[in-house]
Amino acid sequence: MRRVASGLVALAAVATFTACSTSTPTTTPRKPAAPRGAEYLVFYAEGQQRQAREAVERAGGTTMGGDARLGYLMASGSGGFVEAVGANRAVIGVSPDRSIGFATNRVLAPAGRTGSKSSTASFPDAGSFTKNRAGEPLAGRQWDMRMIGADRANAKAPGTKQVLVGVIDTGVDGKHPDIAPNFNRELSRNFVTDKPKDENGETLDGPCEAGGCKDPVDQDDDGHGTHVASTIASPINGIGIAGVAPNVQIVNIRAGQDSGFFFLKPSLDALTYAADIGVDVVNMSYYVDPWLFNCKANKGDTKKQQLEQQAIITGMQRALDYARQHGVTLISALGNESIDLGNPKVDKASPGYPAGEKKVRQIDNSCIDVPAESGGVISVSALGPSGRKAIYSDYGVEQTDLAAPGGDALDGKGAKATRSILAAAPERVLRAAGRIDAKGEPKGADVVKDCTAGPCSYYQYLDGTSMAAPHATGVAAILISRFGKPGKGGLDLPPATVEDLLYKTATQKACPTPRKYVYKTYGETVTQDCEGDQADNGFYGRGVVNAWNAAIVEP
Repeated sequence: MRRVASGLVALAAVATFTACSTSTPTTTPRKPAAPRGAEYLVFYAEGQQRQAREAVERAGGTTMGGDARLGYLMASGSGGFVEAVGANRAVIGVSPDRSIGFATNRVLAPAGRTGSKSSTASFPDAGSFTKNRAGEPLAGRQWDMRMIGADRANAKAPGTKQVLVGVIDTGVDGKHPDIAPNFNRELSRNFVTDKPKDENGETLDGPCEAGGCKDPVDQDDDGHGTHVASTIASPINGIGIAGVAPNVQIVNIRAGQDSGFFFLKPSLDALTYAADIGVDVVNMSYYVDPWLFNCKANKGDTKKQQLEQQAIITGMQRALDYARQHGVTLISALGNESIDLGNPKVDKASPGYPAGEKKVRQIDNSCIDVPAESGGVISVSALGPSGRKAIYSDYGVEQTDLAAPGGDALDGKGAKATRSILAAAPERVLRAAGRIDAKGEPKGADVVKDCTAGPCSYYQYLDGTSMAAPHATGVAAILISRFGKPGKGGLDLPPATVEDLLYKTATQKACPTPRKYVYKTYGETVTQDCEGDQADNGFYGRGVVNAWNAAIVEP
């Protein structure tokens, strides 16, 4: 997967500083001919719906509806349909209605591997955990919550059930004992239909678990969304851990496949749905693919590829604007490629779907990561337990808005799972991935089992900016709980106000000295340059999110 690789993937990826994907086949399939009657999203310029419809018809296509709020038509066409309709001035972009994204969570380094020697973790490793708080059995393992003061904030400002937090991800295990009390099943939706195989006949999601390949709204067959939801709002209930805002409600707004890929249209549908039901803040720990970087007119891309990227940029921005205008605060993971997003040079990961299509292309700062670099989005970099920016985390003085603990197994001597972020994991996912044995016992230090109260529940350590973003989302939920006014869905607080309060309550953190920070791992070194001042810089943005400050700040 992307913004952080799946925590169930093999760990060697940490050594190469790249995000892994459990969905990438090892074989290179042949390229099939374009299917007859393929479906597309055709985005048109403002006030140009009729002209776009006529362009579809002239290109031999058929319109099948659309969404006037976001300015696109759904159309089918074949042959040279995309290039033909895209040549019309009324049309801004054209994207196939197919899988085009990755969920984002990163893998842990295995015990025994040599890690970074550049710093020493400032929080305890396994076997030396501090006493738990508020009766939560595994709270002593949550160095991340202590880093941002959430352990103290839980007692003073735990949030309120009037606040709705949308998790736009691979799903949420709503039956997990440490999520169920705060899970809103009635409002949750699944905008994804599982695809057993991709266009090339390669396994994608695998066999469908539900009729019609439509999973229930309380199911997560990947585990990524469950981990995110747990960090935001696991309740204080004597089970496992507590989230940043343990009293708010979680709404599963699923847009990702079981395999971790995303469709463009479900991403659009998820954002508009969040807006329409009164969700207060959404967490987006993914990017919309197949392009790691979306460029409007890259010379190395075909016209069809350019139109697809233009559609992604335009369509997602319109959906994000719609959500923000309806009171939704937008929070995104920044990315896990160790890239200075303000000065990207080469994209080797695109197009990432279907398999076998990747190419090397030269890019520049006009190309953007969506939604992390889209307008109106608060993007979050990741920290290790020592407080340094995690080695994998993307950065950039223009792109980084805030920082939060995301874990870094290599932040210290050797590699240890306990330097990562611990949160809830679906038992079925761990079992399928071979992380627990037939008796339900964990096979490694990355998985923790808690049977303190009633049925046993499982938790997993993961690294990534996917794990950082939900810390910021939880702090936003605290602020909305405190300062929101009655409105649609429960409470309302303008996104601009939430953003200002997040920055006001963050703990400013200056660039390291020297600014060109050298990471050492597995006998290799990587240098990353931090630009900006203490108030706003490329590693930490406006600062590290602070739940305690959010609990006590005055408006």
